[in-house]
Amino acid sequence: MKDGYKFSHWGVPTQEEKDGMTYLADIKTAITDFAASPFAIEWLRFDDDSPMPELIQKMPHVAFIVDDIKAALAEEKVIVEPFPVGESLTCAFIDGGGFAVELMQFKK
Repeated sequence: MKDGYKFSHWGVPTQEEKDGMTYLADIKTAITDFAASPFAIEWLRFDDDSPMPELIQKMPHVAFIVDDIKAALAEEKVIVEPFPVGESLTCAFIDGGGFAVELMQFKK
């Protein structure tokens, strides 16, 4: 694992409606709260017209918390540019060699 990366969760696509899903209209995706999962799993259900890349919609991803998302993205193949999630979180996705890796930066 890269220095400064802290494991956050696994994101797993599903076609099923899961209890507690929250809808993110910007990315046309419903998600569960990984912090409520005993195994740090975030379920994701995508609308047919979601703008999220197929790599994220079809395969699980792993997520890491980073201190500086811009620096973490500098040497990577970015597949989803940084976007806000609420007021305290910025997320982006990179290609981790055929699977998606989510990078997350919380405001301090």
